[in-house]
This record gives sequence, C-alpha cells and structure tokens, in this order.
Amino acid sequence: MVGLLLFMLVSKKKLCEDREQTVLLGLIELYLTSGKPIGSNTLKESGLDHISSATIRNYFTKLETQGMLKQQHSSGGRIPTPLAYKFYANHHINCKEIDSIDLATLEKELDRDTKEVARYLQRASEVLSRLAQSAIFLSSPRFDQDLISDIKLVKIDATRCLCVLITGFGLVHTEIFYTPKKLSNFSLKRIETYFRFRMTGLDRPLLNKQEEELALQFYNEILLRHIVNYSNFSSEDIYKTGFSELIRFPEFRDATILATSLSIFEDTDYMRTLLNRCVKTGDLKFWIGNDLEYPITSALHSAIIATPYFIHGKSVGAIALLGPLRMSYPKIFGIMRKFSEILSKVLTRNLYKYKITYRQSTRQQINVQTKPLPTLTQEQKLQLEDQSEEL
Repeated sequence: MVGLLLFMLVSKKKLCEDREQTVLLGLIELYLTSGKPIGSNTLKESGLDHISSATIRNYFTKLETQGMLKQQHSSGGRIPTPLAYKFYANHHINCKEIDSIDLATLEKELDRDTKEVARYLQRASEVLSRLAQSAIFLSSPRFDQDLISDIKLVKIDATRCLCVLITGFGLVHTEIFYTPKKLSNFSLKRIETYFRFRMTGLDRPLLNKQEEELALQFYNEILLRHIVNYSNFSSEDIYKTGFSELIRFPEFRDATILATSLSIFEDTDYMRTLLNRCVKTGDLKFWIGNDLEYPITSALHSAIIATPYFIHGKSVGAIALLGPLRMSYPKIFGIMRKFSEILSKVLTRNLYKYKITYRQSTRQQINVQTKPLPTLTQEQKLQLEDQSEEL
C-alpha cells in the first residue's frame, strides 16, 4: 500500500513537471512567433486546451519564481527570460531538422568544386548570413600552396598608395606604401605591369629609370611582407559578414544594444576564444545572455551559436552566428548542422582534388596534427608568385 502511494505521488509529481515544461515550451514557441507577452488564455487557445487557464496561471507563477518568466506589467502576459531561452535551446540542442527550401539553398550554393578555398569560405559565410538572417563570424585554418595572382596599386594622395595583393585562393591583403615623389595614375599602372612581368616572366614593360627602381623596391617589399604573413601563422584567418542583418530585429533597434552586439564581433580575440572552444569540443555550442561573460551588460540581449566544420574528419574551424535572444533555436540548429555537414564534405573533397594542405594557428590549444611549413627554395619562388600566364 505504501509502495503504491509512493508510486502515485511520484507519478503525480512527474505529471506536474511535464505539464510545467509543456507550458514553458509552449509559451516560448508562441513568443518567438508573436514577440508579444503571452497570457494564460492565449496559451490555452494555442494548443494547450487540455490545461485550464487557472492551472496555466499557477504554472506561470511558479516559473516566475524559478527565473524562467517575467511580467512587464502586473496585468500583462509573461515573456521568457534568458534562463528560459537556455532551457529551450538545451531542449532542442540535437535538432537536425531543416526546411526543404533551406536545404536546397545550401546544396545549390555550397556544393561546388573550387580551388579558391578562401573565397569559397567567404561566400559560404554570406550564404549562411542570408539564410539565418544574422551576423556571421568564421575562423579558418591557413591553406598552403596559395600563390600571389595579382597586385594592384591605388593612389591615395601625393605620397601614398594602397597596395592590394590578391592570392589564387581568393585572399586579399592590403598595405600602404610611401613614394618619394608624386606619382601619376599612369606611372602606377606601368609599375603594375612590372609586377605582372616579375610574376610571369612575360612582356617586360618599358619603364623609365625612376619607375623601374621604385617598382623593384615595391616588389621586394611586397614579397618580404607576404613572407612574414605566410610563415608566421599565429592567429586563425577570420571572415565576418552580415552585420546589417541585425537591424531587422526589434531588439537591436536600440542603438546601445546594437552597438554592444556589434562590438562583440569586433572583439576578434574574444570571438576567437569562443570559436576555439567550439573547435575543441567538435560539436555545436551556444552562449545565451550572461553565458557570454562579456563585460558590457547590454550583451545580455544577445546570443551566439557556433558549430565546427571538419576536413578529413578533423575539426579545423568554426562558424558562429550572432542574433537576439528571441530567435528560433531549433531552426537555426538544423541549418547550422547541415551547413557544417556540406561545408566539411566540400572542403575535404576540394583539398584532396587540388592537393591542398592546411595549417592551424599556433594559438589554437587543440590536439590536432598541423601541417609542416613547406621548404622554401629559390626555384619555388617561395610559393608566393603565380608563374602561370593567366592571372
């Protein structure tokens, strides 16, 4: 008899806990859709007709004491707190479902063969930003066998020009050079032809003595700076995009909250730390509200979701999405998991097809086998210059 009574008490407690969870999840789902405080009658009419309004209100009160819900006005409905969003995200953390239209978009945009792996990752970030309508931050290993494919000079003022260096994998580096005297745009174009000649060995241009001396000086400076950047890989390559997507969220129409959220992404060291945690665990992670441990309190209005991607089964980088607390976590989880799956498959295939190796930064505190630096010889042109005729 005592055993039966205990069983009934445990069963009743479990039923109450299940109903409480149902009420909380139902309220969050409804609030994600409407963005308006949810009352007991509204929740009952939206699928919880098996629970009375009075019982729902009792659960509301209990959930408030637990810090899951809050009430903006004494007579108004309830809205989820960051703690509730964490519960909701954990409840759906293993979600892999993705809308067929979103899946078709990812497959169409991402599943392609290309040697321009850096440009491909940039494009992939743009695709995810549009699909998830959020700001995106992606860390990448350094890909070897990347050659300088073109060098452009842009006049800034009388004594300065911007040097734009483009690599075969789609990376773009810029440097500012100083000139001893004012150079015309025509002179800069002639110096560019000298760069092309040095990279291909074809069509030596006719430059005057001063132009040729300056062109040689610039060319040597470009190579030396690129050698330093190429050889000393201490931080992951980073791509970021989609900041303007945040404006569409009502939560970010407050200038202070928007500025703080963007400052999180501009804090590259902080974002690298989050992304490296994701790479190390090898699975999707999220940080909601005070999980971010960011010093500015308005960061509590933000959430970051990150997922790693793989090359030959090894976690080599991660992509993070920043959005408001109020976003559809199950949908985002499904999109990001599928994104990682396709991205990993395509990168693995392309690195094998085009015989590309990679290195991870010395800052990443993860147990991975990094690729050795290539032996630099005179004949190899330091693997910096593309010797092909087509640039």
